[in-house]
Parts: sequence; structure tokens; C-alpha cells
Amino acid sequence: MKALFDFSFTTFVAPSIAKIVYLLVMAVIAVSYLLFVVTAFQASTAFGVVVLLVVGPLFALFYLVLARVGLESLIATIRTAENTGELVRRSGGTAPGGVTPPSYPPTPPTY
Repeated sequence: MKALFDFSFTTFVAPSIAKIVYLLVMAVIAVSYLLFVVTAFQASTAFGVVVLLVVGPLFALFYLVLARVGLESLIATIRTAENTGELVRRSGGTAPGGVTPPSYPPTPPTY
């Protein structure tokens, strides 16, 4: 929660809320699918069956994959930024913008 009010943006929020966002996306897709099926059955029984068995699952799967890939891309970008910041810190420099990345457990010195 503290990271939400970090105006220097030194802490990433997305990795901690990605599971919640994905769960909400899944719920919205499921509700949309059910509403689409109900609407299709109100229009016609044959159309309702087609939507229930073919069209609805394809759209739901497509949007679920799209949401998953988007979230994975975001998390991968954030992890890349964290790892790059750690490499800069270990080499003795400072990260771009002068922001010091969060320190990880210390590593033993190499001789």
C-alpha cells in the first residue's frame, strides 16, 4: 500500500497486484460471456447454442490470453528494470535518474 503513494517511483506496484488484476479480468470475462450467452438465447435458440458452444468460448479464451500476455509483458519489463538497476548498483554506479535501486541480500565479495 505504501508503494501506491511513492511519488519518486522507486518501488514497482504492478508485480504485487498482478494476481488481483488477472483475477478481476477473469471475472469480467466470465460475466461478459454469461451476459452474451443470455442475450444470444433471447434472440434465438440456435444462435444461443452457437454462442454458448463456439463463439463465446473463443472470445473468452482470446481475451484471457490477451490479458495474460499483457500482464506477463509488464512483469517481465519490470523485472528487467530491477535486474538492470541491480547490475548498475553492483558495478558501483547509480541507476538512470539517480535513483538507487532497492538493495538485495549482500553478496560475498569476489577476489
